[in-house]
Amino acid sequence: MDRSAFERRVLPHLDAGYNLARWLLRGDTQAEDAVQEAALRAMRYFDSLQDGDARPWFLGIVRRTCFDAMARTRQWPPAQSFDDEDAEAHETADAAPGPEALLYEREIGARVDAALRALPPPLREVVVLRELEGLDYAAIARIIGVPAGTVMSRLSRARERLRHALAPDLERGAA
Repeated sequence: MDRSAFERRVLPHLDAGYNLARWLLRGDTQAEDAVQEAALRAMRYFDSLQDGDARPWFLGIVRRTCFDAMARTRQWPPAQSFDDEDAEAHETADAAPGPEALLYEREIGARVDAALRALPPPLREVVVLRELEGLDYAAIARIIGVPAGTVMSRLSRARERLRHALAPDLERGAA
């Protein structure tokens, strides 16, 4: 194995791998462990990459490592309820954001985070790979091992669930 080639092609994608692992496993420590294990696997099988794009290849290894970890511990993340998270709407100022507007933004961020975490792993992973990592459908399809049409379908279902979960916030934002 060419260590410098591995460092040049794979190591720049560690942050993206960590981001995916953190969303799938829902924990910083577990994500760090998964990315470390994935990097070791990637190093071991680096020769199989050949001239392909290292990012989707490595993210696929991270994904498999995360799903292996969830299967080993039998801790598939349960969906969360949003009923107990309803909060009052906060009016935002037209000028520079005041304390109420900043609090509202922080609450919205927390609700979006909770809505994303509540998605089942197959839906959550396509949102993370598309919206947070900016990968195209073909790359996501290679990473998760499904046709591009399935990626689009899962992404559509995930967006619809997010829209439904965040509907009260969207309505308040439009008002």
